[in-house]
Amino acid sequence: MKDTTRVIAALLIGAAAGAALGLLLAPEKGETVREGIADFVNDLIDAAKNKAQSAGGNLKDIGNTAFDRAKSKFRGAVSDAADYKDEAIDAAKAKVENAKDEARSNYNSAKTKVKGTADDWNDSIQKA
Repeated sequence: MKDTTRVIAALLIGAAAGAALGLLLAPEKGETVREGIADFVNDLIDAAKNKAQSAGGNLKDIGNTAFDRAKSKFRGAVSDAADYKDEAIDAAKAKVENAKDEARSNYNSAKTKVKGTADDWNDSIQKA
């Protein structure tokens, strides 16, 4: 961007210097010289407008590209987070199922032991 500004500034300075020299060295009538200068200045203004519009369009394109990249990265991050969430939920469900299975096993084991102990006591009471 700085290079473009320098080029435009150099162009305008050169145009002004050329116009001044043209006025000093012109063998034509003043009206003709003024018309030529007006045409030249109008051409410079049109060139500057075109350059500004082009630069504005380029900035807009750069901004849109940056926005699209950021949006894409954000969507990727959201997708990754959703995947991690699903993995965490699945892992938690698996651990809960394992804990339930272990609790059932321990419950059945304890139930069997209690029943066995009760049966042993019942047998010993009946023999006595």
